[in-house]
Amino acid sequence: MLRAENVELRAENVVLRREVVDLRTLLTAAEARIAELEQEAQQASAKRTPSFVKANRPKRQTVDGKRKKRAAEHNHARRREEPTRIECHALDRCPVCDYPLTGESIDYTRQVIEIPPPPPVEITEHQVIKRRCPHCAAWRSPKLDLSQQVIGQGRIGVRIASLVAHLRTTLRLTVRQIQRYLETVHRLWLSTGEIIALCHQVHECVNETIESLKQEIRQSPVIHGDETGWRQGGRGGYIWLLCTPGVKGVCYFEYDPSRGQAVADRLLRGVRDACLVSDFYVGYNNYAGPQQRCWVHLLRAMHDLKEEHAQQTGVLTWAGEVRRVYDDAQAWRSAHLTASVAERSAISAELVNRAVGLGRQYAQVYDHPCNALAKRLMRHQDELFQFVLRDGVSADNNLAERMLRPLVVIRKISGGTRSDKGTETRLGLASLFATWQVRGLNPFVECLKLLSHSPP
Repeated sequence: MLRAENVELRAENVVLRREVVDLRTLLTAAEARIAELEQEAQQASAKRTPSFVKANRPKRQTVDGKRKKRAAEHNHARRREEPTRIECHALDRCPVCDYPLTGESIDYTRQVIEIPPPPPVEITEHQVIKRRCPHCAAWRSPKLDLSQQVIGQGRIGVRIASLVAHLRTTLRLTVRQIQRYLETVHRLWLSTGEIIALCHQVHECVNETIESLKQEIRQSPVIHGDETGWRQGGRGGYIWLLCTPGVKGVCYFEYDPSRGQAVADRLLRGVRDACLVSDFYVGYNNYAGPQQRCWVHLLRAMHDLKEEHAQQTGVLTWAGEVRRVYDDAQAWRSAHLTASVAERSAISAELVNRAVGLGRQYAQVYDHPCNALAKRLMRHQDELFQFVLRDGVSADNNLAERMLRPLVVIRKISGGTRSDKGTETRLGLASLFATWQVRGLNPFVECLKLLSHSPP
């Protein structure tokens, strides 16, 4: 029995040894896999690092243990403002021995920035005195001209009118908030109807300047166009926008109940050589001049396509190739800022051929997920790389999107306007004030200049 049990235990020992070897092999493979997964997790975590987290910086190199001096343009303290008033503080006698002090030099300075107390409104009564002429036996009085102080025959001065227009348009305050501000800060109470009427009067005075913005836009070499929804009197409509880039940029808004091509044709009437930057909306298809379609809209559609078909390798590869064409175009443009017209034409033709080749892959495969975007590449092949051919042309339509954003916020808060006149005033002042902001001008000061020199 003992010999039989010994043989059985020996056989079991051999089996257990084999299992130990197998388990050690599995453990080694598991440890290698764990190390690989930890490395991937660290890389993914590094990609998800928030923008506010700063990376560890190496210690600065020092020379002989001393810190390197900063450049002259960075070696200064807080920016100093030009003082409007100077107060001097000095001692007459020594605080220790009470001996009279002599000599004078500035020890240090400290600036305090503050605003004066808000003044109440100033009410000026103009009394026109008449006097009698003994020679012709008639009463004579001067003709009062206050065209530079008030709008028309009203009582509100141009400074208050400019302030109300600035608060209403640039800062997007409601009529009630403007009313509360004037009453709280300047002790002036105006009714809501008077504030609204004042905005209409300001618009009438600057209407000629607003109309001149159209001509400036039509003479620009690059025009951005976009549209967004708007409600007038409870009915849906659209705000159309035309704007131009640069330090002399122009912004013009116009309302129309329709979103059809006829509106775009009317706004762009007389424009031929300017490059129109827009999204892929068909309303701009009738424009006869060169066009640049927005790559951001196209890439966003590519991103949605990849998320919807994340398991299909062919879709991901095709979308990546389209993105690579755009990246190559941007890289070439950044590296060849002074390229000749021939060089630009050659690289543009090459990029168009690449985009057309990608479009042909699925443009006729109607059941493929990439079919719609492939047909878009084919349809707009000449409108994708104008930013390579022309200076000043952007590959996206972000400029128009940013210009429309304030009105979109206003629409979401107030729901729109109630009448044709309200819409006209709102969009007219928005066009003028947005143009001043693009040009780096003070909207309040510029509005005051216009109202001060406007005809009565």
